[in-house]
Amino acid sequence: MGLFSKKGEGGLMDVIRCDEQEYLVWKWRPKGNEINNSVRENAIRYGSSLRVKEGEVAVFMYKQKDGSMQDFIVGPYDGTIKTDNFPVLSSIVGLAFGGDSPFQAEIYFINLAGINQIKFGIPYFDVFDPRFLDFAVPMSAHGTITFNITDYKGFVGLQRLRQFDLEDFKGQIKDAVTKYVKNVVANVPTDNSIPVLQIERKLLEINDIISQYLGPRLAGDFGVNLKGFDLSSIDVDKESEGYLSLVKVTKEQATKTTVAQTDVNIKNLEDSQRISAQNMEETLKIQREEAQRAQRLQTESNFMGAHALDQQTQVLKTAAENLGQMGQMNTGGGRGGMNPAGMMTGMMMGGAMGQQMAGMMNQMGNTMNQAANTPPPMPQSMYYTNVNGQNMGPFSIPQLQQLAQNGQLTRETYVWKNGMANWELAGNVMELASVWGSVPPPMPPMPPVPPTK
Repeated sequence: MGLFSKKGEGGLMDVIRCDEQEYLVWKWRPKGNEINNSVRENAIRYGSSLRVKEGEVAVFMYKQKDGSMQDFIVGPYDGTIKTDNFPVLSSIVGLAFGGDSPFQAEIYFINLAGINQIKFGIPYFDVFDPRFLDFAVPMSAHGTITFNITDYKGFVGLQRLRQFDLEDFKGQIKDAVTKYVKNVVANVPTDNSIPVLQIERKLLEINDIISQYLGPRLAGDFGVNLKGFDLSSIDVDKESEGYLSLVKVTKEQATKTTVAQTDVNIKNLEDSQRISAQNMEETLKIQREEAQRAQRLQTESNFMGAHALDQQTQVLKTAAENLGQMGQMNTGGGRGGMNPAGMMTGMMMGGAMGQQMAGMMNQMGNTMNQAANTPPPMPQSMYYTNVNGQNMGPFSIPQLQQLAQNGQLTRETYVWKNGMANWELAGNVMELASVWGSVPPPMPPMPPVPPTK
């Protein structure tokens, strides 16, 4: 005899389907049977019709010695119950029932397309600002959560479907949501650096924080998917002593901070002005030292030329005296008397040295005259610029021309040099007129296009 081959044995075939309009979990039972009235409620005929709509899943639960086992039939499905579509059933039906009795199973329909919504309200609870822990500020929260079921296997594993009641299930979720929301709001000033007095203004930010916190917890605790979370309001008790005290101490702290910041800004400005003055003084000092050094080098050069001429004159004078004595030399071996050969030699050498001395005197004289007639270099005008409150420089006029060509200096830039009473626009300084001569003028505006006829 084949497995359940006699359709008439044991009664008529069943049509298993869910006709409920709004449900989350619904248990099927044969018509005319009350809940938990008889074993007939769980006796399912092999070959019965099973209809599962789209957005539903039918769960067949078989109780075995080693625990419950399930077959899941996801809609849309319209067919008969047979082992090909029920892997768990095919492994247990022959052993458990010998092939001639209806198998025992509880059948539940789970709505995967349904959206469930729960409103929640949390009465006043205390929230503390981490900066002022002495002041407790009462506040309440209200909102709505929306959930559905996506992981039906996880949901079945967490819930006792036999005694499932939707309202009781929603109550459990509401209690959990109340606990989680209260915890997040109470800790958001510390964990997310949101001042207590600004919590109402940070409603959307706190909404996102709670949503991220709730999602994995509802999935782990209840097997449901958080589809949406809406924190509609956080109400602060602004008449409470804690709130009024916190407002007062916060204002006092803000005033102290403002005064301190003003003092810091004034000190920074004074330090900046002092540093700028020191830099300017140091720059002028360096310019004076450079001018003095150039003058000193010029004087030393002139002195060294005169000293060298004096030394060469002494050398030539000594040489002339020595040559003059050569006329007294006795080259014939006798004593006394004129020595014609020595005198001629002395005259010849003396003339040569005289010419050399005259040439050297002329050369040194020309060098000294040239040095004396060469004027010292003109002192360069050194300008400072001020861009966005920052002093820069000093710059020579050629350097300013380069800055103008690069677009870093305009006629509207403020400049200053030693001797000027105040800062002045660069375009108003006559000495800088040559700077703009090297900068191409801006392009003239394009003439209007003549109208077409």
